Amino acid sequence: MNIPSELKYTKDHEWVKIDGDIATIGITDFAQGELGDIVYVEVETVDETLDAEEIFGTVEAVKTVSDLFLPLAGEIIEFNETLEDEPEKVNSDPYGDGWMIKVKCSDLSQAEALLSSDDYKALVGA
Repeated sequence: MNIPSELKYTKDHEWVKIDGDIATIGITDFAQGELGDIVYVEVETVDETLDAEEIFGTVEAVKTVSDLFLPLAGEIIEFNETLEDEPEKVNSDPYGDGWMIKVKCSDLSQAEALLSSDDYKALVGA
């Protein structure tokens, strides 16, 4: 299981990469493995400002649909449109081509509450 040490994580299995005040967000390798083959990613919140923990979209796998929770408050400025035609990128490259959204963070101090890679490994029993 791949859990990059430079990223932050949530208990809901999202990963966060922070660059300045922009956060790139996706779901973890663990999450995509649990979901199975991903067939659709829906994000209709681009250009909206949401609070941390709010639902920003859904990911649909063959057997289930899961909500996606925003780890940090801010404005959703970009959706990875590649996922519209190739949602399987979330399975094959969850930390690279399978990223989901970019957020302009309104409160970077919230990142302090996110999990480190070691904390996330403990959470999922890796």
